[in-house]
This record gives sequence, C-alpha cells and structure tokens, in this order.
Amino acid sequence: MARRYLPRNVQELVRWYERYISPLSLVAGFLADNYILLRRVDLWQTNVLFFTYLTIAAIGIFLINLIEAGRIRWKWMVAIAPLIPVVVQFSFGGLFSGFLSLYSRSAGFAASWVFVIAVAALLIGNERFTRLYVRFAFQMSLYFFVLFSFFIFFLPVVFSAIGPAMFIVSGFASLAVLALFMRFMWLFIPEVVKRERTRVARSVAVIFVVFNVLYFLNLIPPLPLSLKEAGVYHAVTKVGTEYRLSAEQQSWFAELFSYNTVFHASAGQNAYVYSAVFAPSGLSTTVYHEWQQYDTVSNSWLTVTTQSFPINGGRDGGYRGYSVKSNLMPGKWRVNVKTQYGQLIGRVNFTVDGSVQTAPLIDIVR
Repeated sequence: MARRYLPRNVQELVRWYERYISPLSLVAGFLADNYILLRRVDLWQTNVLFFTYLTIAAIGIFLINLIEAGRIRWKWMVAIAPLIPVVVQFSFGGLFSGFLSLYSRSAGFAASWVFVIAVAALLIGNERFTRLYVRFAFQMSLYFFVLFSFFIFFLPVVFSAIGPAMFIVSGFASLAVLALFMRFMWLFIPEVVKRERTRVARSVAVIFVVFNVLYFLNLIPPLPLSLKEAGVYHAVTKVGTEYRLSAEQQSWFAELFSYNTVFHASAGQNAYVYSAVFAPSGLSTTVYHEWQQYDTVSNSWLTVTTQSFPINGGRDGGYRGYSVKSNLMPGKWRVNVKTQYGQLIGRVNFTVDGSVQTAPLIDIVR
C-alpha cells in the first residue's frame, strides 16, 4: 500500500516535484525574497544569495553537458542526472524571483512594466522549462540574461556610480563572464561548444541589444535606486533629523495603492511633494522632481517645473527631500521622481480640487 506513495525512480521523483512542490516553492521563494532576504541591494547577504544561485546554475549546466557528452559515466551520477535540470531550474527560479522583487520595487510600474513583466514571465515560465534546460543554447542564453540583470545593479553598488557608462560596463562584464564560462567548457566538451556557439552568439546578441534598447528608452528600473515613499502634502518641515508632513486623511485604499489622491487647495496655497529615495552606501547622486499637469486640450502631460536636490546613500528608509509648487490649477497633476539621466524612480499622482477651501489635516513624522 505504501508503495503507491513512494517514487519508483528518480524520473518519477522529478515528475512529482513538478506537479506538487514547484508551485509551492515558487510562491514561498518569492515571498521570502520580497519580505525577508532581499531588503537592500547593497547588503552582503543579498549578493551572497545571488552569487550562490549563479554558481549552482553554472555547475548544473556544466554537469548536464558533461553527462550528455558521455564524459561522466559514474553510475551514481548517471542515476541522479534527471535531478540536475531541476536544480538548475530552481537556481534560475531563485534568480528570477529575486530580480522581480528588486526591480518591481525600484521604479514606477508605468515606466518599467515591460522589463518587470518580462522577468515575471520568465519566473512563471521557469516552472515549464525543465526539458529546455538540457539544451546548451538555451542554457547559455538564460545564463547571460541573469548575469546582465545582476551586474546592472551589482556593479553600481561596487563602484558607487550609476548612469549609462556603468550600464555599458555591466553589459560587457556579462559578455566577458559568459565567454570565460564557455571557454572553460571548451576544455572538457569542445564538440558541444563548437556545435552550439553560433546559436549561442545569436541569442546572446539579441538579448544584449534588447537590454540596451530598453535601458536607453528608460524601460529598465534604475536599480540600485528605489523609491521607499512619496506623497503630496500641505506642508513639509524639517525639524532636526525628522520631517513633519501635514497630510489630508486618505482612505486605506488610496494610501496603499496611491490611487486617486485628492489634494484640496485654496487660492495661492503651496503643494509639497515629499520623497524618500534609497541609494546604496557610498553613492551620491541628484534626484529630480518633475511637476506635470494634464492638458485636456492636447490630451497630454505638460511639464510645469523641475526641481532637484542631491541625495546620499546608506539610509535604510531612503534619503528624504521635497519640492514645492505654488498656485496649482485644478485638475490632474503628477510629479515624476527621476534620476539625472531621466530614468523614472517613482511617481506621485494627485488631483487638485479647489472647490473646498479647507480639509482636515493630520501630522506625519518621517
């Protein structure tokens, strides 16, 4: 009777993994990454976790191809061979989960949705990729994708610099690491590398070009920067190390999703937009607040003013700052929180309502 609940062999164990364990590990892994493990990109625990996943994936890819080429004939290794693609799949799943957690928190979804959805699709699709992990070109292409995604935020943390130059360095560093990896495998399985190198080169070239296009169209979130908090207020005052914010009472839905925030302004009243932007320790840069009003005639957003202030990295809650605008006309407004290179870190949307002269206010301390 108990035999019904025991796998007959490794292949059956793998099938059980795919059907039962994989969906649960996907959800548990994402929750762990999002709320426990990956709180900051500059923590050593975060980078050790990513390096561990990258190393396990590389070792698994190497072993898969050694076994497929007949270089390994040990019975015990051949017996567990069906499990190796699962381990590689798990490592890539951990990487995709971590990237989704970090990138989705780094910028406004309106600007970065293309890249974030692509990573989410890879994370979900990863659960169906097991059979593809035995294909050399697929392995190398996916490995290059995760390398590039990792170096985009890892190298800026190491060198305390952001911008196009650092992104280009990240791309070429990813190419160099992949080339070294393939050179290493050439020493053991030259026939496989020689047979597949053209396919690998084409796939990697496409991924490289797509990454660059997305970046220079500002569609890749600007890690390692991330918006911790932002909102529109009636007054912002700095007292010592604290910021005191005077805000209208919002519903829990508006506070949670920053949806349809209404700002009640009397004539000549100032509006303040406060933001807290996280940057890694040692990184200093400039943040811009771009105030835009929606023009109902042209059906477009028009930039009214742009204000900037410097930020310094290291504070867990983000470096705090604010901008102010007077004489806001009624209608839809938004303030884009951007880098000096035009990348969107986050956005504050609100509607100015001049029909009510006063509104109940609450004090918030940050």
